[in-house]
Amino acid sequence: MRRAVVLAVSVVLTAGAATAPAAAHFPEPVVTEQLRMAGASVAARAAGATGIDFGACPADSGLKAPVQCGTVRVPVDYTEPGGAKIGLLVSRLRAAGPASVRQGSLVFNPGGPGASGLWFPSVGRPGVGAVTRKVWETAARTYDLVGFDPRGVGHSAPLSCQDPAATPHAPGADPRQATAAVKAAKRAEARRKAERCGARGGALMRNMRTADLARDLDVIRAALGEPRLNYYGVSYGTYLGAVYATLFPSHVRRMVVDSVVNPDPRGVWYGANLAQDVAFERRWADWRAWVAGHDAVYGLGRTPGRVQANFDRAMRMLGKRPAGKVGAGELHSAAVQAAYYDQRWVSFAHLLSRYLRGDDDPLIAAAAPDPGAAKDEENSEAVYLAVECSDAGWPRDWNVWDRDNSRVARQHPFETWANAWLNLPCASWPVEGGRAVDVGARPGSGLPPVLIVQSERDAATPYEGALELHRRLPGSRMITEAGRGSHGLISFWNECVTARVDRYLVSGAAGDRDVSCSGHPLPVPSGSGGAKDANTGRFY
Repeated sequence: MRRAVVLAVSVVLTAGAATAPAAAHFPEPVVTEQLRMAGASVAARAAGATGIDFGACPADSGLKAPVQCGTVRVPVDYTEPGGAKIGLLVSRLRAAGPASVRQGSLVFNPGGPGASGLWFPSVGRPGVGAVTRKVWETAARTYDLVGFDPRGVGHSAPLSCQDPAATPHAPGADPRQATAAVKAAKRAEARRKAERCGARGGALMRNMRTADLARDLDVIRAALGEPRLNYYGVSYGTYLGAVYATLFPSHVRRMVVDSVVNPDPRGVWYGANLAQDVAFERRWADWRAWVAGHDAVYGLGRTPGRVQANFDRAMRMLGKRPAGKVGAGELHSAAVQAAYYDQRWVSFAHLLSRYLRGDDDPLIAAAAPDPGAAKDEENSEAVYLAVECSDAGWPRDWNVWDRDNSRVARQHPFETWANAWLNLPCASWPVEGGRAVDVGARPGSGLPPVLIVQSERDAATPYEGALELHRRLPGSRMITEAGRGSHGLISFWNECVTARVDRYLVSGAAGDRDVSCSGHPLPVPSGSGGAKDANTGRFY
């Protein structure tokens, strides 16, 4: 599935469910999983005794006092808790409230897999934006805000499949095209990437399943001195949280999962990607309808069909003559961001409109690759593949990929092949896929109510995934933002949602029923390049 921060999915396809064949799953021996859980217990006890020596954060983290950082040591392989270890970098901002209201640490994961969460404590610092302050004010007063780099990410033994500088960037082609020649080239490229990842990844690459990250999370909990975990996960972070709740139910105190990955093991991760493609088509249609309603501002067409035709025209133009380092592939990536977040609708409509009128500058400013980010982006992709390719079985037969993606792309072309190309290294991944965790809570497990937060038209994590997790976690409660599709409800203000999340974090009260909240206001253009912010009322 495509990576997202603050990626993810449903297995229910409008064209029928698609899952990895049963033969592609490689069940772990029960005794091996028992050894890993025992190793996690040993590691957690050691971390609890050692704690975390917090001090100044690394200079390249961008984090300054009062945010502090420290390192937690975890085993590379939990079957050998006394063997090789790596350090996970953890960040923290102390709770702003008096001792009488403090409730320990709130640990955060923003998604990915492959995203850094070190930045999270910064949401509680003075000087943050008005929306961020409103969303996180209660949590920052009540909890120490804790972020971390998961294993393989950033400052935590970073994985890499290749030197980013070894492959100079060339403008990307239209990823929706899937001719025989393109398919052959993409298959060869995916095989080479899988081989490079295996050659460079070492022992860590063989121990990158979500269950390994969940065990790391329990070691961090112990190192923080917390008897039970308070956790907020977004996107892939919801799946990490769900796996943690399955493996360590009695260790959970509070858990909020926001924009939920479908945990049904039959769709982790191959079938989930296909379902995501269907949802992206629906969300792309939302953007086209909004732009058509503002044709007087952008001039991109009075109907969604005309908007699509103008987007396709821009893709063809960039395919023939890139704008600097921006080709059709980069324009498509910018369009995907607009499908993720309605906060991006104005800027994307503006750059597309200006480009078609002969002005490249907004497009280049928004979509050109940033050389300074290349290292982090390569690391993020390496971790993404390491986790998803080894979490569960993937089809090894290209004919399965070709059949399924061709079928979905016929009616849902916007994202299908781009998503397939991203994940295709999993077809030849050097680490065999394990058995996906069967997420759920048994009666008497000790798992408290989990709060599930979800927008109804989210593309990256379709709504069906939240319903599936709700079904699998008895006692959980669900908050739906109706009629909207932005990914990660923490990125904007909706009083109905935030008030209920705050109440849960402070009191543990998840409510006695599920709740549907009205959607936040959509952007209102104030000109071709500006809009009224849906949360603050300010113009930008």
